[in-house]
Amino acid sequence: MPKCTAAELPFGRLGRCQIEAHFTGGALSSDGGLMLLRKTDRRIGLSEAVAKALHDPRDPDRIIHSLRDLVAQRLYALCYGYEDLNDHTALRHDPLMQTAVGTRAELGSCPTLHRSTA
Repeated sequence: MPKCTAAELPFGRLGRCQIEAHFTGGALSSDGGLMLLRKTDRRIGLSEAVAKALHDPRDPDRIIHSLRDLVAQRLYALCYGYEDLNDHTALRHDPLMQTAVGTRAELGSCPTLHRSTA
């Protein structure tokens, strides 16, 4: 049996909430590695760099989701095997995916992701 030395893993903050992984049970998810992916993305700035390199044709007065958030949402989903845009119909409501992207609100839908890449 492995000998674990950390009782918890800190993953930074989301607004006023501290994000931590505990290994004592409670609300569990099989996609907990999303927090590691989020931390890596924030450190190297991949989703931010991709968003800056893309042209955003959307009307700025009607934007709800930033391009960086949409890029991160799509990137994280791809890394976890959700390769189709229609997978985001369910993923947009997933609390762990929302936290990984950096929001507590509903994420972009399949049509939103499609329009932002058209």
